[in-house]
Order: sequence, then structure tokens, then C-alpha cells
Amino acid sequence: MRALDTIAESIRVGYVHPTTVLNTLIEVENDGGLVAVRRIERQLSRGTHALRERRHPNTALAQSWLGAARAYLITQAERKHAV
Repeated sequence: MRALDTIAESIRVGYVHPTTVLNTLIEVENDGGLVAVRRIERQLSRGTHALRERRHPNTALAQSWLGAARAYLITQAERKHAV
């Protein structure tokens, strides 16, 4: 999955532009729906936990990706209920 490569690379280098985060999540949803975004969220949750245990220097960035994925899911769910 291309999105996972984007996420991993950004965590490796320690930087991601907010537009990249949003575009990546939109791309995931376009490719596989909200189910795919939920899968990314679960993988980020497990990955962030593993990074935290290893005291990785870019754990905060992984946590930011996780927060963005969760916010995206909440926003999309609210949007669907509003219709």
C-alpha cells in the first residue's frame, strides 16, 4: 500500500507536511473506503505503541499521523450522519 510507504518514510525522516497527511488519507479512502482508513488507523496505533516502547525519536510524528487518521474517521462519520 502506497500510503503506508508515505507514512513510514515521513516517520523515518521526522517530518511531514499537513497537506501530505490529508492527501494520503483521502487517497486511502478513495482506494478502499473508510474500511481502509480504519486499517491504517489500527496499523498506526500498533506502530506508535511499538515506537514508544523503543523510545524512537519520531514517536510524536507517528502519534500525529494516528491522531489525523482518527480525526479523519470522525469527520467522515459525522458528515455521513448529517446527510
